[in-house]
Amino acid sequence: VQLQASGGGLVQAGGSLRLSCAASGSIFSLNSMGWYRQAPGKQRSFVALITTDGVTKYADSANDRFTISRDNAKNTLYLQMNSLKPEDTAVYYCNGALLKPPYVYWGQGTPVTVSS
Repeated sequence: VQLQASGGGLVQAGGSLRLSCAASGSIFSLNSMGWYRQAPGKQRSFVALITTDGVTKYADSANDRFTISRDNAKNTLYLQMNSLKPEDTAVYYCNGALLKPPYVYWGQGTPVTVSS
């Protein structure tokens, strides 16, 4: 499975963006898919994930502002980001995880810049 993230860009604080992560193969087999981000000078950190069953989990910083979803028919993962803040500025990466055998696929990042 190859993952291709897109949808990043420059937005003003308070604005919204929707990130997409298109998979070259079926995402149905992936146990979970998620978004991570890496701000300049910082380590990559968890943002949100969604399991095959639709269970979602968010970082505290994303709760109530971001929504993760997946469309298995389109083999695409989404991250709807609302009420963006300058501290959300980062390169956003999508991933897909298998449990058996354990493996994680990563997409290339898409940059998000939030201006104040």
